[in-house]
Amino acid sequence: MKRRHEVQSETNPLLPGYQFGSYLVAGCTPIERGSEIDFTIRRPNGMKGYIINLTTQGEGAVFEGERAFTCSKGDLLLFPPNAEHLYHRSESASSWHHQWIYFRPRSFWASWLQWSRVTDHVGRLKITDLTTYREIETLFKQIEREYGNKDMFSQAMSMCLLEQLLIKCIKLDPVNIQRMLDPRILETCHFISANLHLNHKITEIAEHVHISPSRLTHLFVQQTGSSIIRWREEQRMIKAQHLLHTSGAPIYAIARQLGYDDQLYFSRIFKRYVGLSPSDYRNSR
Repeated sequence: MKRRHEVQSETNPLLPGYQFGSYLVAGCTPIERGSEIDFTIRRPNGMKGYIINLTTQGEGAVFEGERAFTCSKGDLLLFPPNAEHLYHRSESASSWHHQWIYFRPRSFWASWLQWSRVTDHVGRLKITDLTTYREIETLFKQIEREYGNKDMFSQAMSMCLLEQLLIKCIKLDPVNIQRMLDPRILETCHFISANLHLNHKITEIAEHVHISPSRLTHLFVQQTGSSIIRWREEQRMIKAQHLLHTSGAPIYAIARQLGYDDQLYFSRIFKRYVGLSPSDYRNSR
């Protein structure tokens, strides 16, 4: 089995060196013994976003020594940000095929990403019935197809399908305690997402969901872990990444579409969030 480190620039997400800078990347890794992609993935410091992984064939091996465990068909893995990645095809298996999705979650998904069974920060779930397996595998493949479309609706569709996938997964957790979002907070998130081009004041948002501004502010932080203003900014930056890669619109037009009248201010916020200026990010793909 080959061993590689991720050091070079790479455009294929299956190979080392690929920079996962987008809001979502999805694919399938069909590892066969001796193939080009039959090597150990080593990311000691993990990644900036999450990766969820479904084994569909063969067997994979995760970690080494006393920490080691294997994953086979129907096993789900969830690697959170900064968690170590160390995995490869199991030596006892001739193949390891797995669907995977790299993503940066929406704030109100937080409770769906807290799986109870964890090994060195990596969440683990097992699908025990064929119907559920097929439903989850189908969602993985639908998200992969939407990611590949790159049309104006691909981001919205991908994130919608990913939301369904994460809910199905957390429902599999044998000791899951339902932590449902307050309907008013869910409506707040939907209202903001549908109006990213507008700079609604908190009083206006509170009026829309029929709650006092102070109560809304407190409840939003309590349930999402983020302030309303910060959450809106995060959604705008996710949308900005999508528009920069899928449209030819000038940067000033994208800024205005997301509620920023000042292009320079938009560029500063974008660079703080992504690490690249809007123009550099657009040219990176």
